[in-house]
Amino acid sequence: MLLLNLAYKSLRNRRLTTGLTVFSIALSVGLLIGVEQVRNGVRESFSNTISQTDLIVGPRSGSIQLLLYSVFGMGSPISNIRYETYQKFSQHPAVDWTVPYSLGDSHRGFRVIGTTADFFQRYRYRRDRSIEFQQGRPPEGVFDVVLGHDVAEQLQYRLGDPVAVTHGIAEGFLKHDDKPFKVVGILDKTATPVDRALYILLQGMSAIHIDWKDGAPPMPGQATPAAEIGMDVPIEQITAFFLGAKSRIDTLRLQREINTNEEEPLLAIIPGVALGELWRGIGYAEDGLKIITFFVVAVGLMGMLVSVYTSLNERRREMAILRAVGSGPSRVVSLLVLESGLLSLAGCILGTGLIYMGLFIAQPMVERHFGLYVPIQALSWLEYAYLAAVVAAGFAIGLAPALKAYRNTLADGLSVRV
Repeated sequence: MLLLNLAYKSLRNRRLTTGLTVFSIALSVGLLIGVEQVRNGVRESFSNTISQTDLIVGPRSGSIQLLLYSVFGMGSPISNIRYETYQKFSQHPAVDWTVPYSLGDSHRGFRVIGTTADFFQRYRYRRDRSIEFQQGRPPEGVFDVVLGHDVAEQLQYRLGDPVAVTHGIAEGFLKHDDKPFKVVGILDKTATPVDRALYILLQGMSAIHIDWKDGAPPMPGQATPAAEIGMDVPIEQITAFFLGAKSRIDTLRLQREINTNEEEPLLAIIPGVALGELWRGIGYAEDGLKIITFFVVAVGLMGMLVSVYTSLNERRREMAILRAVGSGPSRVVSLLVLESGLLSLAGCILGTGLIYMGLFIAQPMVERHFGLYVPIQALSWLEYAYLAAVVAAGFAIGLAPALKAYRNTLADGLSVRV
């Protein structure tokens, strides 16, 4: 206890040096813990984007590509699925429910998704949470549109406002402004890609393309008026569909049956398995980032070593007095090792506090601008292991200046140096 009190007073006497050393360690530890927290948070955010969906079915391509454009709104499909094929599998005896998904158009940078009213009942995120309406209702008419929370917030739309869809994902000059949609609903915040999309019925997606041939718009004066288009508009194709099976055994059977479908090349993926492939694909980048943070921590600890080591010249008399009043060599060594350990421990505590404060401040901004919900979680066992390793390294690093102080003789410490 006496040694701890002495170490504390010694560090307090050198406030500036102590503060700078602790802060440098805190920054490096904060980066280490922050990277781990953000990595786990992003993984959880991605994993919780879609839940309770057994299969995602799309045109045959790559599993990660299908996952990205159907769930996360990233990338574009290479082809579509015939609507008859979708109906065939939606009526399969092993299928409990299906939700079609049609992509291809946009509105001021946000994707427009054609689906059915079942989407708002069946879609789940964060395990079992369902989509809720902040205002309005699901689409019922051909030209009804429901807005994601971010779309309504950023574009300042309200119920009843008209919305003109742009042909294609990029904002271009081909607009379906002759067939505007009316806002009938605004979704509550989900912190998923659902917030950054507009939702119309499949009939609405077909209606705005009813006169288009081979990707080209109709000639002026030849377009079908919106008033003449009803719910009986034919649906020819969709992009993908979500599927819920009646049992897990049925899921695997359906996946095999869909992937070997001879009438049309299809791909059925299990969302969790595809997410695992995605994380394995970017695992090298995560490992590289970890290596960088470890080097940053090492630099912080080396800075502490330099600080303690260079301060020995100023503390020669202090060490000599301790030896003169009866402190043995082991006591002097223990004092310096304890000081280094206290510096690293204080740096770990401050760094952890800084990263949690940063996450608390940045969480709503990240969610608003990037659509990623990074949860603030308690430290994992791995993060505790990192902190313990940093503290242990701090104690170990303190041995170098402690051994140097041990070698300083009593006469050298008390002599007047010119």
